[in-house]
Amino acid sequence: MQTNNMQSSHPILILVSGITGAIGSTLGAAVASLHDQPERVQPALTTGKQFPFLPLALTNIAGWDIENRSIIQAIGHHGVLSPEVWTPVRDRLNDIPVLQAPGQRLSLSDQIDSLHQDMNRLRSWFPDAVPVLVNLLPAAPCWDLDGFDSLDSLKAHIDPARFPDMAYVLAAIEAGIPVANFTPNVVEVPAVIAAATKNHVPICGRDGKTGQTYLKVVLASAFKARNLMIDGWYSLNILGNSDGANLMDPDRCAGKLANKTQLLDDILEYPVGAVYGSPSHKVHIDYYPPRGDAKEAWDVIDFKGLFGLPMSLRLNLQGRDSILAAPMALDLARWMAALKLAGISGLIPEMGFYFKKPLGETPALTFQDQIQNLQKLFSQIDDITKPTG
Repeated sequence: MQTNNMQSSHPILILVSGITGAIGSTLGAAVASLHDQPERVQPALTTGKQFPFLPLALTNIAGWDIENRSIIQAIGHHGVLSPEVWTPVRDRLNDIPVLQAPGQRLSLSDQIDSLHQDMNRLRSWFPDAVPVLVNLLPAAPCWDLDGFDSLDSLKAHIDPARFPDMAYVLAAIEAGIPVANFTPNVVEVPAVIAAATKNHVPICGRDGKTGQTYLKVVLASAFKARNLMIDGWYSLNILGNSDGANLMDPDRCAGKLANKTQLLDDILEYPVGAVYGSPSHKVHIDYYPPRGDAKEAWDVIDFKGLFGLPMSLRLNLQGRDSILAAPMALDLARWMAALKLAGISGLIPEMGFYFKKPLGETPALTFQDQIQNLQKLFSQIDDITKPTG
């Protein structure tokens, strides 16, 4: 345990794959604001008053993208933030390093080598910071990688065009950098988890739980606690940002739909719709350009109470995709830095609170269990960081 390292203040360097996307550029604005106007960001964080050894004002950010845009250009392109939000931190936004993503025609090993060079350079620019990789790349088609038993076999056999995240994740783990996977893409295969443990690196995540699914976990947990039987649950999402357009590809959407759908049966511990002979939990995502980043979600929940009498609940969420996601990504970066400093490595199932797909052998599924596990993990870190003597 690295108790001595925990007694002083540590900057964080958030390394973002996909930094000029809607979420990445919003995260950049949040980090820039932490230096001069922290009161605009801290209230939106779950870790805002935790980890005093990681001062919010010492948070830095850099990253990669295939798009040749600065953070300010990306903010203008996505239209998530009004000028009133980002112009006060224009100079800091201009200073955020945006590096070109590795050439897509390179082999996976060559991409990793390129990223290692970039990571070394970024670390030299922020020499005292604890680096953390936050993966914000778009959803990709689902592929089964469980058969690979080592990083060498992964590097030798997979096509990086099919697995755009893998170069970033492997480069980070080999460099001893923690990983938070905010995307629905599967990266936490056995070989990767084993390498993270060996290299003393914490890794967490699959698919950030930002809006509709967060509320679904809360409500499903409440129905379960009251023994109210869910008879059916219909969920519709509309959004008009690049994420919505990307998810119109059925292959790319499959992983996200699976993450959004399976969790309900897992929480309730019974298959919703079994009485009908087919699932009655339906989830749909539609790309609707007029809404941009302002996504909307409708839920129709049919349930039964005493004597099996039917009742129904309607829920309409009018959210902002990147505004919900960016503070979560910042929270996860702070958790991963704290875990790294505390000497806790490997897959971190307690982070399931933040994700649609909780990971681990027996991850907490209900809202109350996820909160409890998160609090236990914080207490564990807090015990390690307390001064001794």
